[in-house]
Amino acid sequence: MLEQATTKSISVIFEEMGLRNTRQRRLIAEHLGKLAAGSQDFTTDDLWHELRKDDPQLGRATVFRAVEVLVQRGLLDRVAFADGTHRYRLCGARPHHHHVTCTHCRRVVEVSVCLSPEVLEAVEHATGFRLDGHEVELFGRCAQCRADATEPA
Repeated sequence: MLEQATTKSISVIFEEMGLRNTRQRRLIAEHLGKLAAGSQDFTTDDLWHELRKDDPQLGRATVFRAVEVLVQRGLLDRVAFADGTHRYRLCGARPHHHHVTCTHCRRVVEVSVCLSPEVLEAVEHATGFRLDGHEVELFGRCAQCRADATEPA
């Protein structure tokens, strides 16, 4: 059911943005729906290569534009990794949250922990900015990677 809801919500966003309902966009929406159902993250290149199996004519720019539209609309989250790379994850239906990523295995976990209003107010006071939003990037080593590191060689 999550896959269907997500596929539909992606299609609705494409329509709202004035993008034509093409076979390629339907293919993108369906594939992203499957990724969402499995809570899988992806790179735009990985997505493009996977989609080309079904439609070899699918342009890379079409996939990149579709992903960017979904990020702008808040349906996709861009998840940063400690090495400076990033991946995408369908999180848009969930309430405000952040991600913690493992620096070893690259596992991504959603967390609802957030900066306190006092910290946000202190940032505003120190910078003179009125904050419209924020993203918190958290990196560490997951329990499994820490356990694996202590095993004898």
